[in-house]
Amino acid sequence: MLHAADYRAPQPSAGPGVLPAGGRGRVVVVGAGNSAVQIAAELAAHARVTLAARHPVRFTRQRVLGRDLHWWLKVTGIDVLPVGRFLRTPPAQPVIDDGRYRAAVTAGAPDVRPVFREIEGTKVTWTDGSTEEVDTIVLATGYRPDLGYLRPVGALDAEGRPRHREGVSTTHPGLAYVGLEWQRSLSSNSLRGVGRDATRIAARLAARLRAR
Repeated sequence: MLHAADYRAPQPSAGPGVLPAGGRGRVVVVGAGNSAVQIAAELAAHARVTLAARHPVRFTRQRVLGRDLHWWLKVTGIDVLPVGRFLRTPPAQPVIDDGRYRAAVTAGAPDVRPVFREIEGTKVTWTDGSTEEVDTIVLATGYRPDLGYLRPVGALDAEGRPRHREGVSTTHPGLAYVGLEWQRSLSSNSLRGVGRDATRIAARLAARLRAR
């Protein structure tokens, strides 16, 4: 079992091994986001791969009318809309497709199934009751903030998420966050958005210090 953070390449010589030496192997990639689909498509050239997902894989084109999707998000202002405070359950991000990934899934390399029901040893049991041996399971299930150290002081909600408003703690004056998903906008947890949020947070903290 391997997390996507440790995945480098299909071959063991290129880092943590996914495929058995000398064989094509059987691999299950868990997830339905960009990392899951990209890793599964790459592995499908070397192994029989299944993408195990809790919901259907959704694609969006990387280039629209000759421009990259991120360019459109920026010029339309969608990237910076301050809607994060209104989202109790952030929407799942679609897979950004350059033409290869939708085609790979459509061709069945990888194929897509609902997440397996059970793992026992090296066997997985699928939702239809069938069981098979697998060599590797790659977990491409995303990330969440590791903020357990703030739980004893009451800064987190029941699910371990920070209590905040656009990054500023609602429980502890002077405490703030950056890089949270939908902290303020669509781009808050991305390289193109975290700096913008950090600038706003720093200004608010500085103003608070000056007012003391």
